[in-house]
Amino acid sequence: MSPIRAVWFDVGEVLINETREYGTWADWLGIPRHTFSAMFGAVIARGEDYRQVFQYFRPGFDLDAQRQARLDAGLGEYLNGLDLYPDVRPCLQALKDAGYFVGIAGNQTTRAGRFLRELNLPCDVLATSDDWGVTKPDVAFFHKLIAVSGHQPHEIAYVGDRLDNDLRPAANTGLHTVFVKRGPWGYIIYQPGSADLELDSLAELPDALTKLSAN
Repeated sequence: MSPIRAVWFDVGEVLINETREYGTWADWLGIPRHTFSAMFGAVIARGEDYRQVFQYFRPGFDLDAQRQARLDAGLGEYLNGLDLYPDVRPCLQALKDAGYFVGIAGNQTTRAGRFLRELNLPCDVLATSDDWGVTKPDVAFFHKLIAVSGHQPHEIAYVGDRLDNDLRPAANTGLHTVFVKRGPWGYIIYQPGSADLELDSLAELPDALTKLSAN
């Protein structure tokens, strides 16, 4: 097997703990946070788009319009270093020190991309779906990732928490896949054995990649 030379990461629930973000949406809707979280999990378990959760509480809910309303009220979505999972920065730095190309690419808005760049994470490329004009699970997202990376698909590993958005389309594009078990999708819909590597923490990733390349 050719050695892995590039590692790309999804963002939500891989690098960023989204607990606070979804809590602020519950507050905006005037819904108890535990109620919002329970419905969020039910929507995922049913195989529905997670954005459908808003429709259960507010039929006809327009997410884009409400994002703007939050901005107008001075309550726009944001993220900072406190939202990073604690294993993220050490993992990225260890991969950089080991000579890997490190990329970050997920389904995020241009605004979220600005906040992500302000985290000063050790990486070679940071891009959002808004930047590229294509969103996961469209395989065109992964073709773009490959082109930007400058590596062959078999030299790239993609790290994600979602079977539907991350791992399946990445595998279908010829990438190695790494599952990190966290976030609602990681617990509700993941099927064991669906990724080349299955981790409980990103702290395990540098050593695990070495073993994967050696197989």
